[in-house]
Amino acid sequence: MAKNDLKSMSLEELQLFLADMKEPKFRGKQVFEWIHKKQVSSFDEMTNLSKSLREKLQQNAVLGGVEMVRRLISQVDGTRKYLFALENDSVIESVLMKYEHGNTVCISTQAGCRMGCKFCASTLDGVERNLTAGEMLSQVYEIQKDCGERISGVVLMGSGEPLDNYENVVKFIHLINHPDGQNMGQRHITLSTCGLIEKMYQLEEEHLQITLAVSLHAPNDEIRKSIMPVAKANSMDRLLVACRDYAEKTKRRITFEYAMMRGVNDSDDCAKELAKKLRDTLCHVNLIPVNDVKERDYIKSSNDRVKQFATLLQENGVETTIRRKLGSDIDAACGQLRRSHLKDKRELS
Repeated sequence: MAKNDLKSMSLEELQLFLADMKEPKFRGKQVFEWIHKKQVSSFDEMTNLSKSLREKLQQNAVLGGVEMVRRLISQVDGTRKYLFALENDSVIESVLMKYEHGNTVCISTQAGCRMGCKFCASTLDGVERNLTAGEMLSQVYEIQKDCGERISGVVLMGSGEPLDNYENVVKFIHLINHPDGQNMGQRHITLSTCGLIEKMYQLEEEHLQITLAVSLHAPNDEIRKSIMPVAKANSMDRLLVACRDYAEKTKRRITFEYAMMRGVNDSDDCAKELAKKLRDTLCHVNLIPVNDVKERDYIKSSNDRVKQFATLLQENGVETTIRRKLGSDIDAACGQLRRSHLKDKRELS
């Protein structure tokens, strides 16, 4: 019989779990704080609980987590890339990015991804499974312990499509935001989606104050369908209506992610067409020179082309930034370390 995963439980669920064990309600808050504020890795560390209760917890529950397999540290900018193992031997990636305003981690929400975007390494082996809320939290907690500094922001932009693991992702957001735990402000959390429209409408009803980042990567359906299979089921016009609705409902600006690919989506005409479609949307565009993935054929746009594209968007009324590339010497882009690990494992078997 599977043991209960306490790290994935809300405070209320923990209180009910302990009540079933004939323990008083306040024990639930104590255990919650041990897990999420003090971020212990074993029940033995919960020193204000009786020995008998710790033994009962050991018999009936687990502190679901991740185990570090590998860590790479950039000699250029201090970016750290982590390979973590899950319980079933699946592996995932996370990245620590250091900024002047604080430390942000990019975490995975699934082992692999089934969205099939043609320029991304994460999709090459499909999806193995969803991550629990506890496994998402553990990426943050383990990185925080490893670097010895507080993590102040999270982007759900690693392997996986967050809205394809909806319930666990929303639970993660509430848990990491909880005042008795990490107490991370929702405005410091970014959720990236390739555009699962029905889930976007569902998300806006959660009344969260997170930032929604939508992977657009094209100015029209023709180009988008050629690089993103999800576009075949959801037209760009329909997606943009959902984005405007989300921004209006939540009063939160949408971020549009746009991976710049040479000769695919980086022309002046593409910039002008994109600007025309986004002009009336509460948004900003984040331009990203596409990452080099040896199994893919896409080449990143030149720096001059990216700057010109940004200038055209700005001149046409669309706020635009160019993402600074971090961890260039350690392949910090999503999916590359995991892909290399899986390949080595197959060759050894």
